[in-house]
Amino acid sequence: MSVRHDWYQSETAVVVTIMLKNAVEKKYKVNITPERLEVSAEDYEFNVNLFRPINVERSSHKAYSTKIEINLAKEVGERWNSLEFQESNATAAVGLPTIHKKNWDGIAKEVEKSEEAEAQNEDALQRLFKKIYSSSSPEVQKAMNKSFSESGGTVLSTNWNEVSKDKVKIQPPEGTEFRKYE
Repeated sequence: MSVRHDWYQSETAVVVTIMLKNAVEKKYKVNITPERLEVSAEDYEFNVNLFRPINVERSSHKAYSTKIEINLAKEVGERWNSLEFQESNATAAVGLPTIHKKNWDGIAKEVEKSEEAEAQNEDALQRLFKKIYSSSSPEVQKAMNKSFSESGGTVLSTNWNEVSKDKVKIQPPEGTEFRKYE
């Protein structure tokens, strides 16, 4: 019997999903050891040597009408390259530096700095537009207001002679598409 399976992981667990309908009626069994996962039912077997050791006491499984879900608690919070241990993974098992842990605190600080710089740039741009607007003649201010509002924020003109003749057309940047909010 061909049955599909899939897996995903978090920092602390690996979740294996076996798409087997009516697993309870098919008398499914799950055997979990620190290095192996075995699942069997009528006409079905799934056996895998796990990529890394797991904690059997914190692991669990549950059958649903369409699948079996097996939650394997990781012994060590690290990213698995695959579900199954293979000889090509042997170098990682020996302890050679093939596992790349993320420094999430460092990444968060970088994102925070980037957002601060972006906010400072946005503030500087706003100050520039306010300065241009406040030091302009009433005619230029009318042109700026009309062009910006009629174009949906895609055009900012200071030329009242041009803007006053007709409605200002929407002109999104090249490679983008303008959409109205509903």
